[in-house]
Amino acid sequence: MTAQGTNLLSEVDRSFGRARWFVVIDVDQETHAAHSNKQNLDAAQGAGIQAARNVVDLGVEAVLTGNVGPKAFRTLMAASIKIFVFDKSVTTVSDALSEWKSNHLQEVNDATIESHWI
Repeated sequence: MTAQGTNLLSEVDRSFGRARWFVVIDVDQETHAAHSNKQNLDAAQGAGIQAARNVVDLGVEAVLTGNVGPKAFRTLMAASIKIFVFDKSVTTVSDALSEWKSNHLQEVNDATIESHWI
């Protein structure tokens, strides 16, 4: 999940590629771990692709975020990672997790924003 902080009470981050943190949640074990995305915050380009590669390396099965660009989307799809988007009513990691568990988040089949480099 894209987040601005490192725990379940942190605000969500609405950007995938330039999210401050990825909070990886093991729903079966009810544990979580935060992984910094600092290297992509100020990247001139390629932030989405590199962030997606990092998430793939974390071994996640799904991503919860506010938006995902086309290059990151393709990278995640190539790794068979499902992508769910939350809307503006979702404010914390815990909120997003609850919405996902309740099947209230939309799974996307395409990027939700355009590339910055068209």
